[in-house]
Amino acid sequence: MPRQPKDSTRSPGLLASAIGVAVTAVGAPVFAQNAGKGQSEQTPVALDEVTVVGEEVGYDADVSASNKYTAPLRETPRSVTVITQDAIEDTGALSLVDALRMSSSITFGAGEGGNPAGDRPIIRGFNAESDVFIDGLRDIGSQTREIFNIERIEVSKGPGSAYTGAGSTGGSLNLITKSAKRDDFLEGSFTYGSDQTRRYTLDVNRVLTDNVAGRLNLMKHEANVAGRDGVEVSRWGVAPTVTFGFDTPTRLSLSYYHLETDDIPDYGLPLTESSNAVRTPVDVDRDNFYGLTDRDYRETTTDAGTLRIEHDLNDSLTVSNTFRVVRTTFDSITTNPDDSAGNISEGLVWRSPKSRNAVNEGWVNQTDLRALFETGSIEHTLVTGIEASDNDVHNRGYSVAGGGRTCTAVGPNCADLYDPAYDTEWSGSITDARNYTDTDTQTLSAYVFDTLKFNEQWSLNLGLRYDDFDTTSSGYGSLAGRGSAAGDFERESNSHFWNYQVGLVFNPLPNGSLYAAWSTSSNPVGETSGEGLSDVAYNTLDLEPERNRNYEIGTKWDFFNNRLGLNAAIFRTEKTNMRVTDADGTTIGNIGETQVDGFEVGATGQLTSKWQVLANYTYLDGEIVDGGVAGGVAGANDGNDIPNTAENSFSFWTTYDVLPQVTVGGGAFYVDSRFGNEANTVQVPSYWRYDAMANYRVSEHVDLQLNVQNLTDKRYFDQVFTTHMAHVAAGRTVLLSTNFHY
Repeated sequence: MPRQPKDSTRSPGLLASAIGVAVTAVGAPVFAQNAGKGQSEQTPVALDEVTVVGEEVGYDADVSASNKYTAPLRETPRSVTVITQDAIEDTGALSLVDALRMSSSITFGAGEGGNPAGDRPIIRGFNAESDVFIDGLRDIGSQTREIFNIERIEVSKGPGSAYTGAGSTGGSLNLITKSAKRDDFLEGSFTYGSDQTRRYTLDVNRVLTDNVAGRLNLMKHEANVAGRDGVEVSRWGVAPTVTFGFDTPTRLSLSYYHLETDDIPDYGLPLTESSNAVRTPVDVDRDNFYGLTDRDYRETTTDAGTLRIEHDLNDSLTVSNTFRVVRTTFDSITTNPDDSAGNISEGLVWRSPKSRNAVNEGWVNQTDLRALFETGSIEHTLVTGIEASDNDVHNRGYSVAGGGRTCTAVGPNCADLYDPAYDTEWSGSITDARNYTDTDTQTLSAYVFDTLKFNEQWSLNLGLRYDDFDTTSSGYGSLAGRGSAAGDFERESNSHFWNYQVGLVFNPLPNGSLYAAWSTSSNPVGETSGEGLSDVAYNTLDLEPERNRNYEIGTKWDFFNNRLGLNAAIFRTEKTNMRVTDADGTTIGNIGETQVDGFEVGATGQLTSKWQVLANYTYLDGEIVDGGVAGGVAGANDGNDIPNTAENSFSFWTTYDVLPQVTVGGGAFYVDSRFGNEANTVQVPSYWRYDAMANYRVSEHVDLQLNVQNLTDKRYFDQVFTTHMAHVAAGRTVLLSTNFHY
């Protein structure tokens, strides 16, 4: 149904209720425990996909949290960047997009109609929107993700369907949630910032008995956006978890996550005239907002419950199972600053409404068996398992009436290009659209991974996965092609595919490794249906999955008593049967090809006991080798750059303890110019961004932290769409946080 008038008292009331429910779930005994009870030495705990090994300190990480990585990261033959909790906190990151800025090779794509603009990471030139995982399980549903319940982010680069299943062409993200610990602690933070930023977080952990602990995370966030008129963000979340059996053969964890957002969404600035050879964002004030605050909104909810159980059959054999059920909603009307009414040259911008009202429900279950054994002199670390999932998306957008496509004079339907009035009263109507789509995707997979350690110098890393991927789409509309007659439809696509990864690792010295690796991935039809995209339309249902392969040679070294990690890799990623379109926009077959050649270097950890660094650089040469027919011309895009692929990207962050109570830090981030479309006729410029921070420890329990993001107030664009618009990044943002720890 259309959105009801906003109730300004709704969020606080719901937040209070949710806090009460969550506190009850964790249990009253949580708050009755003696503060010193249960603070025993920490023991490594493995919970299915999540492996907690002691407490992370600083920016470096030795092991992956995923059981599928059967060797330490230094001996894992692929590029993996870990963004730890310390790095997230030091940089003052307030969203997933903020945190991912610390990994080069990641840019962000812009959506027009269906998906949240902020959660479209592009890794090594390929869309990774549907390749986001929570504790090793695919995170389904269109949503804008928060980080208040995240303690580390693992960015795995290169094709990896052996690990993830469908997708993962350029890489994937694994977000590790905050689990219950065997210590009593209470941490909280209040952040007061520019542009009316107010953020509150609370993190409480209590030991209930010797082998039971509970944890509760809470968050409330409200802000405007620096350098943008009319744009607002508001969200709150709650995440309780309880763990049983730390020191027993059987361990159980129960967790719940709820996030609710209510924003004024922003698509950014329009592009210059379509007659230009290369279109760029228009040269207007950065704060120009072309939406309508009287009409536009974006409301989302995410609810997820997870049950993890693990049992040690003996010292070398462990079986585990993880089950998660998820429900997300995405309800939005957003203004697209559209140029297609032919009005930019006249100083006008059509306020084209884009809508979505979707409910996404699904579940995923994963069962693993982990074994340590020997065959002769060869040591094996083996993980095998099966995974099943079901994801159903119902989407029926809105019919937004009020002016049509006409844009001849300034008003609710038509903004002034140079001085848009975002608070203009809108008197149109909103009704449910006739067109709707129900898309159901079911998967069944089996996989096996093994690290064969021949001796202290040589090891072989192997992985193999089989996926049965079935997508059914039904509803009312057009699936035959753009502009064709609408009607009832029901279609189905079923794909079966194998993927593998092979890596040979040589350790010339105990602190370093060299590796050569080969991995593959697959993109079946329907892969992104859970994220609000419609790749099941336009005659694609009978097409084969796109196939991708990656060749990579790299090296990883630890120095200064394993405090500092250095890595480097060169690679080639090929998509050998890309889906291409005919002159009328209809997908005609798997006959295209793209290729990305690149290299990357990185440094993570401590240069001295007082000096920390997290730095990485990536070079990408992405090319459309065979793009099929474009604009009625075969091969028109051949040789062009892959969209959203920055040739050079650089991320650098460092902190230094100048005094026992004072830490200062800063960062520099660079992203090269990049195109928004395959024709290379839409482009946004390169940019440098600089950040700074200072932390003062008032006492053992209280510290103050100042973060200044985008220090020079740089006007830059962090997302670009194939047509119409580019998203403007936030301007200078000042954040002052008061943090307490008990």
